[in-house]
Amino acid sequence: MPHEPQPQPADELDAEAVRTWSSLALAALGRAREDIDAINVYPVADADTGTNLYLTAESADRALAETFDSAARAAAAPTSLPEAVRAWAHGALVGARGNSGTILAQLLRGVADVLGAEPEGRRTGPGGLLAHALTRAAEEAYAAVAHPVEGTMLTVADAAARAAEAASAAAGTAADVARAAYEAARAALAETPGQLAALGRAGVVDAGGCGLVAVLGALWQTLSGQEPAADPVAGRTPVLAAQPDDACEQHEDGPAYEVIYLLEASEPAVAELRARLDGLGDSLVVVGGDGLWNVHVHVDDPGAAVEAGIVAGRPYRIRITHFGDERRRGRGERAQRAVVAVVPGEGLAGLCAEAGATTVLVRPGEVPATAELLDAVRRAHAREVVLLAGGTELRAAAATAAEQARAEGVRVAVIPTRSAVQGLAALAVHDPDGSFDEDVVAMTAAAGATRYGELAVAERQSFTSAGICQAGDVLGLIDGDVAVIGAGLTETAEAVLDRMLGSGGELVTLVLGPEVPDAVAERLEAYVQHGHLAVDTVTYRGGRYSAPLLIGVE
Repeated sequence: MPHEPQPQPADELDAEAVRTWSSLALAALGRAREDIDAINVYPVADADTGTNLYLTAESADRALAETFDSAARAAAAPTSLPEAVRAWAHGALVGARGNSGTILAQLLRGVADVLGAEPEGRRTGPGGLLAHALTRAAEEAYAAVAHPVEGTMLTVADAAARAAEAASAAAGTAADVARAAYEAARAALAETPGQLAALGRAGVVDAGGCGLVAVLGALWQTLSGQEPAADPVAGRTPVLAAQPDDACEQHEDGPAYEVIYLLEASEPAVAELRARLDGLGDSLVVVGGDGLWNVHVHVDDPGAAVEAGIVAGRPYRIRITHFGDERRRGRGERAQRAVVAVVPGEGLAGLCAEAGATTVLVRPGEVPATAELLDAVRRAHAREVVLLAGGTELRAAAATAAEQARAEGVRVAVIPTRSAVQGLAALAVHDPDGSFDEDVVAMTAAAGATRYGELAVAERQSFTSAGICQAGDVLGLIDGDVAVIGAGLTETAEAVLDRMLGSGGELVTLVLGPEVPDAVAERLEAYVQHGHLAVDTVTYRGGRYSAPLLIGVE
């Protein structure tokens, strides 16, 4: 059951106070979420800053609650302050969304670095520990952003930290420090339109800064027991009424994709990654430490951004979002309909994103959580969403995510695809201008009419529906069952194509894995043309994480 925040005056933060701060911050961001979305114009006017901040805070609060619950179930000692702040920061790190959410995660990490230190390593004095934590938070947030810009939530964080230090130097209590930080943040937020041209043209304050003011207001409420006097976005002009074309014009030629992923890597490898990603795009933010990082960047080549992560370490929970529709939605419009596609390959993710879909990239054997699919539906920012689940193992999570999205007022239909090639077939007939029901029926029919094959390499000896295979054999699967066992990829693929085309077909789709040479595709295309003159063939690169070969026959 959710923690009920009960703010009480306190001299210093303890674990319970951190828990209350988290709950109050989440509630404040929930109330301000839509208003913050409405004033989001920088760095991209995609109307999701409030949502990203809320989802990041929600992940942080959930991790913190689990820490308290685990201690209670184990009848262990009460959760300590270091345990609480580290769990809180870790939850924000793994659940960070967007540019603003990623920066918020690093701010919380800075707080945790100080509050989570051993007592002998802490600064003493009334309010000194909290002031030091807010200063470290601002410093680490600036360091995480490749090219810091004034007039953003970084500016607000810095102003709050400086005011906190001044209050601490005057022997202020923790509540005094929190109040000084909150009031300085509000004042700094009001100045952001004069510091950043995009905000000035739109007549709004910085959206990320609004979220940070809400978080700092929750801190002051926790320590003082007093509710903040004003909503951080009260009286602000929404983007829709504030020169939307001017607000978005400077970003129309910017990078086309947002790429976010978690990364397990060493600090030296991450330093090289920063340099590589900085050359690929902008809005680069890399946060984290101790081997786990959250990477956020805007690029034109999402595959290159993911590839850079693979060179650095092990990327996962990869999310790629196309900005084409997002920029239009940032002008105050919610799309009528969108497609969310779960795909096993960075090349396929890019292909679907170019077609306008919001994508969730999965690694072999990985099943995205319901929360990740729900996040993708939210990122699609549409009244109606068609969800291409991408495999039978994902159906339960997709159905749960759809049910939760419907509770939020989004109409969602799940297309029961079992292979990426069925998803491509469904996406090809998607008609965003037609009726929702007709579109879903057409996409479902296209997916169902596409037979799918896959080639894989056997890892060990085993019994299959086509006989006994040995380790290293090439397995040709048709509609999920092993139909052919061969020695080579090309020969096995030809045998699979013969069986699949035996019952007819008009189009063959080939999706090549990262290690398969182009010569294989050329030979298979010639093979189809020679035996089936009326059948067309299209070939795509599946990219990293894709199977060696996927085949679709429509």
